[in-house]
This record gives sequence, C-alpha cells and structure tokens, in this order.
Amino acid sequence: MTDPLSPSLVLVPVDGSEESLAAVEYAAAIADEYDAAVHALYVVGDDVARAIDTGAVDDETLAADSEAFLDAVVDTVADADVPLSTSMAHGFSTSRLSQHPGNVVLDTAEELGADFVVVPREPLSGETDDVLAKAAEYVLLYASQPVLSV
Repeated sequence: MTDPLSPSLVLVPVDGSEESLAAVEYAAAIADEYDAAVHALYVVGDDVARAIDTGAVDDETLAADSEAFLDAVVDTVADADVPLSTSMAHGFSTSRLSQHPGNVVLDTAEELGADFVVVPREPLSGETDDVLAKAAEYVLLYASQPVLSV
C-alpha cells in the first residue's frame, strides 16, 4: 500500500524566532522521513518593513540579520541531511494593504510547488506580535497542502 502522504518539498516559514527554528527541526524530520527537500522562507514582519520604509533599518542590516538566522537554519537541517533552499519575503507592506504573512506563505507554497507546510503557531516568548503567529491561523484555514502547526 502506498503512503497517501509523500511530500517532495516541505515549506517552513521562519521569522528569526526560536519558535520558527523549532519548526525547522520538524520540517527537516518530515523531509528526512519522506526523502523530501526543505524550503525555508524568511518572512519579514511589519515592524521591520516599517523600519525599512522610514530608513531606521537598512537593507544591509536586514540582510546580515536574516543571513545569520538562515545559517542557524542550515545547521539545523544539516543534521537531517536533506536538501535545503531559502528565500525571503516581506510579510507586510506599507503600500499594499492586502499583503499579509499568511497569504505570502501560501503564495510561496504555490509558486514552489510545496506539498507540505510546517508553521510555528504559538510564540513561546508570550509575544503575540510575532509575524508567523499571525500567519499560522490563516495558513491552517486556507492551505491546500497538509499543514503541521508547531
């Protein structure tokens, strides 16, 4: 009997938080189990998007911070020995009101052909403003792929 769940690409949105790094561990474990690849999507939150627009954060600083976090993602996935790709997207826009981290995650899943999504849901820190905590419910409601919320 064949397994009805056999993903080839697991999408895991990350935002630089410890919770999203834990989600990467789950994504890597699923990918390892099914001989799949992992794609980590770094989602920039609304506070960072606003800081970029006002000049409080420059592109180089954002790139350095996200690159440092993605290095931790690479280290996490390396233990599972699965293929990894990464990208970055703005979860919010100060000029496009309809842009939300949830639809950014789902649009990326469609574009990449991801057939499984692992999303962090509850921030351990108690901070409810984390970008992916806002996206989790949306992804759970509207994803056409199986979703694991951790």
